[in-house]
Amino acid sequence: MIGFDYGTSNCAVAVMESGQPKILSLGEHGKYIPSTLYAPSRDIISHWLCQQLNEEQQLLFKQQRALPLQKAQNVLRELKLDGIPSELSFGQAALNLYLEDPEEGYYIKSPKSFLGASGLVDSQINLFEDIVAAMMSNIKTLAEENQQKEITQTVIGRPINFQGLKGEESNRQALTILTNAAKRVGYKSVEFQYEPVAAGFEYEASLQEETKVLVVDIGGGTTDCSMLLMGPQFKNSTSREQHLLAHTGVRIGGNDFDIQLALKGIMPSLGMNDMLKTGKPMPVNSFNQAVAINNINEQTNFYSQANYRYLQTLQRDAKQPEVFSRLLKVHQQKLSHLIVNGAEQAKIGLTEQDSQPIYLDGLADDLKVEVNRALMLKASSAQLKQIAQLMNECVVQANCQPDVIFVTGGSAKSPVLNQFLREQMPNTPVIAGDHFGSVTVGLARWAEKVFQ
Repeated sequence: MIGFDYGTSNCAVAVMESGQPKILSLGEHGKYIPSTLYAPSRDIISHWLCQQLNEEQQLLFKQQRALPLQKAQNVLRELKLDGIPSELSFGQAALNLYLEDPEEGYYIKSPKSFLGASGLVDSQINLFEDIVAAMMSNIKTLAEENQQKEITQTVIGRPINFQGLKGEESNRQALTILTNAAKRVGYKSVEFQYEPVAAGFEYEASLQEETKVLVVDIGGGTTDCSMLLMGPQFKNSTSREQHLLAHTGVRIGGNDFDIQLALKGIMPSLGMNDMLKTGKPMPVNSFNQAVAINNINEQTNFYSQANYRYLQTLQRDAKQPEVFSRLLKVHQQKLSHLIVNGAEQAKIGLTEQDSQPIYLDGLADDLKVEVNRALMLKASSAQLKQIAQLMNECVVQANCQPDVIFVTGGSAKSPVLNQFLREQMPNTPVIAGDHFGSVTVGLARWAEKVFQ
């Protein structure tokens, strides 16, 4: 049995050994696999997945995906003629292949961001299910190689609310996709646990007395808060509902901080703040769409041919057409992920340094922008205010003040975010957990309870 953090930014797996959780090393990826996938063509994902399934699941899958699998055969023949490998890549290897040639292949980052999205047709839902299943299959194989045995039971982390705008309907859609994918690749028992609650379980292991804990989990795609009654007397309980005093969650996470830093730090060098020849300001909608990598509808609109014609019109009307041409290049060469990745790497660099350069040679020779912590704070101000409201809402719902705030999630490593969180409730101590591992090990602790 495992605890499985299928995260927006990274995926990780933990098991219990001698009463203690242990995050597994997953081959060359190490403990954390970036939540990315690269395929030489989107149409072969279903074919690759089919090859990983057992005989029973293969038969069912071939019935359910007859048309995509038929299309895949044609694409596979073309790839073979061109001498292009048909394997999928995951994690850092997937990002590297995308960065080598952004115009080729199919790259997706953070597919969890799209779960629960509104307006998806059946073929899109099936595609996301196959992408999730492919990633889960790869991780399951690596975990089983580490443990030298089959893994059939898993507790998967989930946010309070997924990315969709339709509340519980969106949550049901997301959980159905995750459950179908997990069972397809060989998990016989699948349970879910709220990610901030799982993180709280890890903190609870260190407590010596009953404590009201406000868990703030700033993940890659969502921020979730839980007010939990925790303590040594509750550790062995298999039902914790009466100890979960309040839940709140919002669709804001590390991806949003990356996107805002890209928008405020990079997009001005592509003409976002420039003027048109008429003296009017440049329309900003296409700049927003270009970096909205966690919004399938915005990305579809940005990369449409109609928008390309619109961008050409804007370039003709721009006072500095040579600068605006860089946005056209983003469209032509599918560089959205490259832009946001530059911002993400700068954000990570700002954990240790006050300022960071972002090199944009792919857009123009010797193009470089400099970003700093002050700009990041300004760029993220709206998102930070929402996180503060989320924390306060959780306290109001619980009708009590926390004894301690336990902060986890990769984005919480940022000094900008950390300082902001400490300012929200200055009289309450703030404890930083394992930013990347608290949820994973908490899920393993819960797996041991529910599957024992």
